[in-house]
Amino acid sequence: MSGAHRLAVNCQIIAAVVICIWPTSSHAQPRDCEVTALTDPPGDLLTCRDGLIIRTERGSTYQLVDRDHNGQPERVDLSERGLLIELPPGRGRPRFQINTPFAIASVRGTIWAVDVTASRTSVFVQRGAVNVRQPTSRRSVMLQAGEGVDVESSGVLQVKRWPSDRVASLLARFGR
Repeated sequence: MSGAHRLAVNCQIIAAVVICIWPTSSHAQPRDCEVTALTDPPGDLLTCRDGLIIRTERGSTYQLVDRDHNGQPERVDLSERGLLIELPPGRGRPRFQINTPFAIASVRGTIWAVDVTASRTSVFVQRGAVNVRQPTSRRSVMLQAGEGVDVESSGVLQVKRWPSDRVASLLARFGR
């Protein structure tokens, strides 16, 4: 991705110790964001000054992308495990998105979770609305609160109202 500034926050939690490797560039750590290690459940909490909050689960592999070098990530590339994103509407932030191997989820203001496995990406919206599409397609779906979609390498994007047990299981991974 030419011109993109990647912030490698590939944090791994090992025995309640968080090890994060940040690039050596002076723009490496987001100026307007703080990372806090959490233990129950284990993960990281990334809190940015403009209201963006990203909660990771243990073992998540992700990179923050700050294309315009303003200290605020515009995108997260997630390749393994899950993130819970809170983005208040109307903060003047351009569209924020999560890129995974199987889906691109973008939003302006909401709370949503993204889960990545070897065979699919699942996106669930707790509040607000999220647009989801496959990286190789222009077709997309709009998820509303309580809805989710499972995105595989091929196949139709089918929006479904998720059962409460599936929602509870996913959100519990982020302490909710």
